Amino acid sequence: MIHSLTTRERRAHRRTLRATLRRRAAETRLVSSVRRRPRSLATVAIAAGVDRDTARGTANGLRSVAKRLGVAPAQTARTRRTVTGGRAHRSHGVSRFTLGQVRILIRAYRPRKPEYKAAVERIARLCTA
Repeated sequence: MIHSLTTRERRAHRRTLRATLRRRAAETRLVSSVRRRPRSLATVAIAAGVDRDTARGTANGLRSVAKRLGVAPAQTARTRRTVTGGRAHRSHGVSRFTLGQVRILIRAYRPRKPEYKAAVERIARLCTA
């Protein structure tokens, strides 16, 4: 019997399959986390499938819309992690938006760049689904 793949090739193939599975599981966890609790605007954009640079620009635009509309994000305390994996002693405040607030912001946000328009469509699909 002739095997089509060598042991090394099968191992490499399984490794890529495991990496794909880990990536998909992480994406699913992020999306469910965004639906459960308030998150930052950039995190919502990344969960919608927008790349990081476009997500950063879109989040900045949505933040300015929030300021214009007077939509105040929820203030949450966050403890920073140390290099060794522990927690720092001081916490700092961070701003988080709920999906309802994000829905309000994307209705009022009118981007000009095509990639920001596509990002807003993806975020809108995430908020309504």
